[in-house]
Amino acid sequence: MAHNYADGLADGSARISADAVPHFDVTAEDGPGWLRAHAAELRSAAVERGAVLVRGLGLRDAAGAAAASRALTSELMPELEGFAPRVPLPDGMYSSTLWPPDQPMCMHHELTSAARYPRRLVLSCLATGAGGGTVSIADARAVLDSLPRDIVEPFQRDGWQLVRNYNSLVGVPLSDAFGTDDPSAVSEYCAANGIAYEWTASGGLRTRQTLPAVTEHPETGERCWFNQIAFLNEWTMDPAVREVLVGEFGDEGLPFTTFRGDGAVLDRETVEAINEVYERHTVPVPWQAGDLLLLDNVAAAHSRAPYTGEREVVVALGDPLPRVRP
Repeated sequence: MAHNYADGLADGSARISADAVPHFDVTAEDGPGWLRAHAAELRSAAVERGAVLVRGLGLRDAAGAAAASRALTSELMPELEGFAPRVPLPDGMYSSTLWPPDQPMCMHHELTSAARYPRRLVLSCLATGAGGGTVSIADARAVLDSLPRDIVEPFQRDGWQLVRNYNSLVGVPLSDAFGTDDPSAVSEYCAANGIAYEWTASGGLRTRQTLPAVTEHPETGERCWFNQIAFLNEWTMDPAVREVLVGEFGDEGLPFTTFRGDGAVLDRETVEAINEVYERHTVPVPWQAGDLLLLDNVAAAHSRAPYTGEREVVVALGDPLPRVRP
């Protein structure tokens, strides 16, 4: 029998504390039916605490993860404008981001720069690997409250800029980022979605977007630090990787980097200060193979630690919302 989150708050049966993700224990027999019956409760818990963990479903493959994900969302969306590739899977699912396993994925929200972003993420852990790979979350409301005002105010006023380069050597392939590699279709997509773009002499594409750094939660109205200012900035890159990329492509040829909303270059100290606040609010999720993590993509940022071995996590991007333009 599953723990009930609301009852657990009253009698202490659910594993909840001020610095932990709410945790439901179920059985494999409960399955998607239990998730559908408790979807409102689970989504509410995710809004309140950023994410909720469901253990005991015994998820072993992408088909089972898809059924569980659909029980918790009203619609699954395709990924466009992702910052790194994923492998598309049947039933609207994706692999986790194809990011080097020895490199951390720092705190970020999914698709904050895209024309549509997921309100919810459903992460299903099919295999943990040999070690590492911890997923953590950080409350976007608490992060905003903790950031120094002199950092927040210019971003809140002017937004932030994301510059990306796509070519055959760096960046996500056009077909992955835009669903097509037809230059005219890509140009049309950029123009329709407020993305400044230029085609380079070598056939590559460079884009620039100005985006809001703070957004209101669609359900509670709370202000959230909702962006990828730090994660996609060159100063968050592994220094050795940055040195190689700058040496090969120059400062303007990085696959992505970020700027202040007025186009001014971001200094290392500002980026490090944002990452330090994220670190102070980081809460690890102690998940196991077969677990499901429902994450509110606006209320919480998420990260992934380096790992070894054959780790397998599949992802559903759920309940899309249109990006609010600055």
